[in-house]
Amino acid sequence: MSNRLRTGIDVLDRKLGGGIPAGSIVVLTASPSSQAELLLYELTATRGTLWLSLNRTAGAVSDSIENTPAETGDPTVRHISGEAPLDNAGKLVSALPESSNLIVDPLDVLESQGPRSRFRSFMNDLQNHIFNTDSLAILHCLEGQTVPPLRDTSEHFADVVFSLTTNVEGDEVVNRLSIPKFRGGRAPSDVIKLDLVEEVSIDTSRDIA
Repeated sequence: MSNRLRTGIDVLDRKLGGGIPAGSIVVLTASPSSQAELLLYELTATRGTLWLSLNRTAGAVSDSIENTPAETGDPTVRHISGEAPLDNAGKLVSALPESSNLIVDPLDVLESQGPRSRFRSFMNDLQNHIFNTDSLAILHCLEGQTVPPLRDTSEHFADVVFSLTTNVEGDEVVNRLSIPKFRGGRAPSDVIKLDLVEEVSIDTSRDIA
């Protein structure tokens, strides 16, 4: 079995046979109005993390992580700005050390950078570096009113796809995580119901039909 890297969510790691294979790219799709960021915050507690923020400032991201009640790490946060975000992100990715986490939040900004060949080149370089350093890349992809035209390319490059859906059902907000793609082994066939409040936990309550 390949070396597995923990996600920081114990029950999820058990379902994944110990975690995600080292050298993997993970695409996390979720609504912009969801609590998906909590999954990313808890991941920072597992190992050294480089967080590339494409929207929020570095200070805003760091403050959010520090104020999260869940156990988190102390990631290096960099805000990617300017007219060439693919180039700027690529330079930071190339310096990622061994056995690290890379979080790109959100990937949408880079998916919107044309032409398609430049984005493919970025993803190929990212894949090679993550694999060669036994690291883990989490690409946060927003499922909002508009989806970038290169989203299919992102999901095709990904070794693992986490799909988080958030719905209001009755008087509660319900979060469900499915894993439709898992190149590193057998993906869980069941949908995992999550509690995303102060920390990520598995919701063991039964759905009532």
